[in-house]
Amino acid sequence: MRVVIVNKSDTTGGAAVVSFRLMEALRSAGVDARMLVAEKLSDSQYVAPAAGRLRLKASFIADRLRIAMANGFDRQTLFKLDAAAYGIDIINHPWVKSADAILINWINQGLLSLADIRRLGQSGKKIVWTMHDMWNLTGLCHHAGSCRRYTTPGLCGQCPLLGSQAGPHDFSEVVARRKERLYDEVPIDFVAVSSWLRRKSEESTLLHGRSVTVIPNAFQLPPRESLKRVASDGAVRLIFGAARLDDTVKGFPILIEAMKALKSTYPELASRTRLLLYGAIRDASLIERIPIEVEYVGVQHGMENISRLYLRSDIVLSTSHFETLPGTLVEGQAYGCVPVSFARGGQPDIIDDGTTGYLAEWSDDQSQAGANIAASIAQAVGLIELEGEAMRERMYESVSRKFSAAAVAGAYIALLQRPR
Repeated sequence: MRVVIVNKSDTTGGAAVVSFRLMEALRSAGVDARMLVAEKLSDSQYVAPAAGRLRLKASFIADRLRIAMANGFDRQTLFKLDAAAYGIDIINHPWVKSADAILINWINQGLLSLADIRRLGQSGKKIVWTMHDMWNLTGLCHHAGSCRRYTTPGLCGQCPLLGSQAGPHDFSEVVARRKERLYDEVPIDFVAVSSWLRRKSEESTLLHGRSVTVIPNAFQLPPRESLKRVASDGAVRLIFGAARLDDTVKGFPILIEAMKALKSTYPELASRTRLLLYGAIRDASLIERIPIEVEYVGVQHGMENISRLYLRSDIVLSTSHFETLPGTLVEGQAYGCVPVSFARGGQPDIIDDGTTGYLAEWSDDQSQAGANIAASIAQAVGLIELEGEAMRERMYESVSRKFSAAAVAGAYIALLQRPR
């Protein structure tokens, strides 16, 4: 079987990392899998640019200009919206011509247009489209937040991110109608990387009633016997990481409130708690508001560096407002960190509450949300002190069963072999 995975990049961004892992997992399972990208940064012989640099750049500029015209040239939302209005026609690429199936991943910002995808589908290739966020089921946005316009018969419109350009039949509705026509004309097997995303798909007007299979992202799991954790010496070590810590989605203010609640409600526990932060941050003064001991190590490149951080941590935190499938929680579990998070996305696919981690109750009040996270941290500490190594064995087994390369590759192969 020959498969081509199409993604914006092979290494930059979450979708790129998991797409590259999927390619490797499929190749290990005997599939001739390759990648076409707009940005090639790896040295893999199985990854190639979709077109020349100038052509890709021109497509990117045209794509961003169309969004800028739609949102009133608002820089704040310029990269929160995508229309797939411009792209590269890859139908005649040698890898595509010889492929049995095309696996579409994150293709926005000038890589593939909706028209390009229609041509791929009409060529007779099997099309599998992996959704890493909500873009396939909305008009323009990747995360709808509290907006529910994607569930209405009107197919979006009145888009909150279009500002003064919003209206009943705005650009979000125009693009949603284009997606609807594409989905009607081309047989597509959609993959949601979490159960939460499939539920969102079922709620949506665009994808309701269409084929959506849940297959999680593949993660690189270290051999269990190779894990050499660093002793804590009685300290409780928390770890919190993101590409950008103060991205509004990541809920950094809730993290601050959680540490305040930990100090006020569990003073003995707080006195021996250490918080390790990694990732970029624009407003470093936010770190100074955390009332417990903090170690900030900045941006970390490569799993080898991040794995060392997990091995000297006990609990991995996520306070995000929503996450499709938070990789830090999966990785943390594999390296022996108990995950604590909200059930605001794909977290329940990762965490069996009270068994392989804790799911705190969400609250729109930041102070209460932080208090709920603090209470779950206290529960996690109790479980670690009670079960220790048995807990880590249980988490590793759970991650291996759900997210190993072999398990994910097997699920994709079964979908690829399914009759149309």
